[in-house]
Amino acid sequence: MRITDRSDLWWKTAVVYCLDVETYMDWNDDGFGDFEGLAHRLDHLAELGVTCIWLMPFQPSPDRDDGYDITDFTGVDPRLGALGDVGEFTRTARDRGMRVIIDFVMNHTSDRHPWFTAARRSRNSPYRDYYVWRDEPPAKQAATVFPGEEDSVWELDERSGQYYLHSFYRHQPDLNIANPAVRDEIAKTLGYWLELGISGFRVDAVPFLIEPPEGVDIGDPHEFLRDIRRFLQRRSSEAVLLGEVNLPYDQQLEFFGRPGNPPELTMQFDFLGMQALYLSLAREDARPLAESLAKRPVLEPEAQWANFVRNHDELTLDKLSDAERQEVFDAFAPEEWMRVYDRGIARRLPPMLDGDPRRIRMVYSLLFSLPGTPVLFYGEEIGMGENRDEGGRMTVRTPMQWTSGRNGGFSRAAPRRLPAAPPTDGYSPEHVNVESQMHDPDSLLGVIRSFAVRYRSSPEIGWGRPEVLPSGQDAVLAHRITADVGRFVAVHNFAPTPTVVALELGPVPPDSVLSDLFAVDTFELDERGRIDVHLDAYGYRWFRIVEPDDRRLT
Repeated sequence: MRITDRSDLWWKTAVVYCLDVETYMDWNDDGFGDFEGLAHRLDHLAELGVTCIWLMPFQPSPDRDDGYDITDFTGVDPRLGALGDVGEFTRTARDRGMRVIIDFVMNHTSDRHPWFTAARRSRNSPYRDYYVWRDEPPAKQAATVFPGEEDSVWELDERSGQYYLHSFYRHQPDLNIANPAVRDEIAKTLGYWLELGISGFRVDAVPFLIEPPEGVDIGDPHEFLRDIRRFLQRRSSEAVLLGEVNLPYDQQLEFFGRPGNPPELTMQFDFLGMQALYLSLAREDARPLAESLAKRPVLEPEAQWANFVRNHDELTLDKLSDAERQEVFDAFAPEEWMRVYDRGIARRLPPMLDGDPRRIRMVYSLLFSLPGTPVLFYGEEIGMGENRDEGGRMTVRTPMQWTSGRNGGFSRAAPRRLPAAPPTDGYSPEHVNVESQMHDPDSLLGVIRSFAVRYRSSPEIGWGRPEVLPSGQDAVLAHRITADVGRFVAVHNFAPTPTVVALELGPVPPDSVLSDLFAVDTFELDERGRIDVHLDAYGYRWFRIVEPDDRRLT
């Protein structure tokens, strides 16, 4: 089936942008970002080329885990606005061609959620079985997600004398998915947000969501995900499930849904490809990334990989070997404060690459040209840095930097009232902000806009069949993506020296040319599709193979 017949699968060629309302734009000067402020910044996102906004949690929360400890799954934190503000924002975003998806965090609640406060009052509470309780922790326990911060996944509730399970922080008790009432609450919550115009959900920590309590048999836990997907498809044909599944590729396939089974997740983040990218950057050698891409399973048309350079958590390196992880640490996180949980890095990309604009742009060229859907984290488009004083994961969750003025134009409140402080080094708002880059086509903002435009005009990137091409050079990654609308080729140089790459693209019709997507240049190909490609130090090139009867603009 041709791509034009499947345009309902909007996420195949989307540009996804993740942000936290709390740190994006404060409109009422109370120090916290809000939905009204976000609505006033939608033109920035539209001009950037964003087509899907992913909102981090905005529901009521004690905010002990940056909003991921929720007390009401169908509410809005009053600091950020009201339910009507969410509806107005979603409608305005849609008017500008942008859908909205939200974080779905129902593998646990806050310990202040009404369900849990009721559950801990009495063992006979109707909400007791919403959570997982034991008289004694099992002898063999699962490893904590936060080593150094939690030493067990079981916590004693002194009032009732039992232990409750918390895969994350102790103030985030796990929900019991074996309980049908909990599953009903999950379905009702999904349906509620769909009715308010939300186009899908980024599903937090999916393996934890579907894992039943130890010793409880619920059959195939993946059937729960299939039920969720079926429910979404009944309520909204366009709704997407973007899953956080940091597992090896063969296990990730289980979460898409095996052939013969109903589908599960629509999209999944490529954690393995991201980690291979940083190993390639550390070594200035494209082979780790090329090997990861070659191993990445080809998916059915109704599924998709999501590519990312940075997200709101630590830059996890848990799937690298100990020696490989140390290589990346040595290159990009040599100081102790830069590392978290013995597995990740709490930094943004530009400081890790010493601010080298060539390397930074090459990485974002990869983000937009690798097969799949690109996902940006707010501030990446202008090259924001981190603030080490915030500590841990919070170092990269500082306010968006709009201007060079006070608080980076994020808020007019006193700095002490902000949820976090902007950096004060060379990445401070004085040096890095939207206003100074918005009219400069050579700025990082201008370059990423151009990547988004070329990506959106190259549907084969999201739809096509990928192939790593021999480049003859360890530092060069060459790949081709083939779809029924054309053939896309990209070449990237991970080395600090210019080079010439001899490519052989395979048989092509006579008079076929290679069209440069960033310049008004075409290059003749012989019958075997051979061409020498010149690359600058840390350079990149995007091309399309244009055959004589191709009527599409190049």
